[in-house]
Amino acid sequence: MSENIQPPVAKIIPKTLENLGHTRTDNYFWMNDRENPEVIDYLNKENEYYQKMTAHTKDFQKELFEEMKARIKEDDESVPYLYNGYYYITRFEKGKDYPIYSRKKESLSAKEEIMFDCNEMAQGQSYFQLGGLSVSPDNKLAVFSFDTVGRRIYTIQIKSLETNEILEDIIEKVTGSAVWANDNKTIFYSSQDEVTLRSDKIFKHKLGSKQADDILVYFEKDDTYNVEIAKSKSKKYLAIESGSTLTTEYRILNADNPDGKFEIFQKRIRGVEYSINHYKDSFYIMTNADDAENFKLMKTPETATSKENWKEVLAHREDVLLEDIEIFANYLVVEERSNGLNKIRIMPWSGEEEYYLPFESETYTAYTTTNVDFDTEILRYGYQSMTTPSSVIDFNMKTREKEIKKEQQVLGGKFDKNNYTEERIWATATDGTKVPISMVYRKELIKDGKNPLLQYAYGSYGHSMDATFSSTRLSLLDRGFIYAIAHIRGGEDLGRQWYEDGKLLKKKNTFTDFIDCSKFLIEQKYTSPAHLYAEGGSAGGLLMGVVVNMAPDLYNGVIAQVAFVDVITTMLDDSIPLTTGEYDEWGNPNKKKYYNYMLSYSPYDNIKKQNYPNMYVSTGLHDSQVQYWEPAKWVAKLRTMKTNDTVLYLDTNMEAGHGGASGRFEALKELAKEFSFLLDLEEIKK
Repeated sequence: MSENIQPPVAKIIPKTLENLGHTRTDNYFWMNDRENPEVIDYLNKENEYYQKMTAHTKDFQKELFEEMKARIKEDDESVPYLYNGYYYITRFEKGKDYPIYSRKKESLSAKEEIMFDCNEMAQGQSYFQLGGLSVSPDNKLAVFSFDTVGRRIYTIQIKSLETNEILEDIIEKVTGSAVWANDNKTIFYSSQDEVTLRSDKIFKHKLGSKQADDILVYFEKDDTYNVEIAKSKSKKYLAIESGSTLTTEYRILNADNPDGKFEIFQKRIRGVEYSINHYKDSFYIMTNADDAENFKLMKTPETATSKENWKEVLAHREDVLLEDIEIFANYLVVEERSNGLNKIRIMPWSGEEEYYLPFESETYTAYTTTNVDFDTEILRYGYQSMTTPSSVIDFNMKTREKEIKKEQQVLGGKFDKNNYTEERIWATATDGTKVPISMVYRKELIKDGKNPLLQYAYGSYGHSMDATFSSTRLSLLDRGFIYAIAHIRGGEDLGRQWYEDGKLLKKKNTFTDFIDCSKFLIEQKYTSPAHLYAEGGSAGGLLMGVVVNMAPDLYNGVIAQVAFVDVITTMLDDSIPLTTGEYDEWGNPNKKKYYNYMLSYSPYDNIKKQNYPNMYVSTGLHDSQVQYWEPAKWVAKLRTMKTNDTVLYLDTNMEAGHGGASGRFEALKELAKEFSFLLDLEEIKK
């Protein structure tokens, strides 16, 4: 039947692009206009083609959706945490898509106060996202924000928690995050440039005043930086952070004095990153200053914050990445990463013996979670592995006793973690580097090269891909799939150098690592090219774009979500959100050496006449991170160049942005599409 269904043909309007003496022709540049009816028409035609071609999988998609949904506890709630006299809880009700935020005064048996019911707030909206939510120090007011488009442009309002009325204050077209000063009537918020969506300004708003009267307290004029504002855990300071990919700078102000002037903590020095935590009369600073590539911990008096006053608390280590710290009245908690695994270290201020929390598995992830209380012996952390659902654990740092407050429930009665094997193996990259791969599969699996395997990776921005649990993934595992995460360079999985070796002029390591991991999995008989699948989104979608150009024969199918594939054109357009701030990641294409290097791997520019694997490409019309036209142009060009009859789908969500659909279960429908694409290629029908 599908033989007669013809894919849409995008019209060709050649546009010549000249840069640094080099000329490119882009036949589909015209798609770069969201308001053009012909563009919308083309996207709709691609959607229709996808729907027709996959009509035979519609019932299976519904089954997969129901199956994944059935494993999720619908009437679920978060572990309550105590803050400033109230227990705060986020919960979901059966049959409803959005969270309900509530609190209870002083005791969990107290009457519930519903602060925000997002199900009511989302009524009549095709997209809804609650942004920042912050309660005033006197517990009487809450500042909140919401986005109804998916483009990450928020409106801020203030609600009285005593009367449930929304106050008249309304602040529009902002980033959505806001913090209270200690006077209960001043809020500070960040706003963005309307074209690029770069967060570039911090404003001060007094209750009862108009947005037009808000005072600009800081403007970040360097367009490679973003700004945000936060409050210290000690509640004493407000801090404005200016950050680029490689450099940070803070300004601080006593939160009791909102009309005072923010003072620079330590002036920006290119390449020096730092973050600050306040405790007693000092600040603790995590920094990579003075070649501390994996970061070290320093301390300085709150009255003398510039770098020459910093004293070392934890020295830099070659083999351990310092990821974060959490300060309590009696303890310093340090989050580290070594050999690709998370470690949590407990250090009493008293000088008593320090120790690490014990973890057994090789494919786990552990992280501190909501620790807003300063005066407590209890550390709250999360733990999960590829076979162990996520748990929230309260650990008494004094007695070393732990209490599991909640373990994610996998409903349906079929899940038993003992039916699955998790393992970590190491592939050897072309240059001899060992790259870890975390995997999970059914115990009875035989390594005969015939298993379908989905290989996932990201590999950019120093973002580590930890080995986490997923109840939805069981729909693949229980049908014979192996799921593998390749911890390729460009992430920070093996420390800061791992990131440095996968960016700028070393970016190609990210792509070749992924391909080398695929070859190793084939060699070790986990799978074969006829059954190997690859998946990545956003910058991971760039990875997919490069991989299908470089090694199309290794994969039977590829899923590319919101893919960043037109690297040069995007990086040359400084009106697009995120572009100039990304130069430290990808390079500045206005400079010849970076232009040439990016051109050598940019997926859109390197499509050639060859066979390509089966491909499912998804995007969102309102995406602010990766504009919809990148995947659209990429697919249009692939259609004219691919020399085989594999399937190629472009699926555009006409109502969402970078994060996809907003409802709790709507995202499962998108996942069901991806899973049915893979299972259909494997001829698995149920």
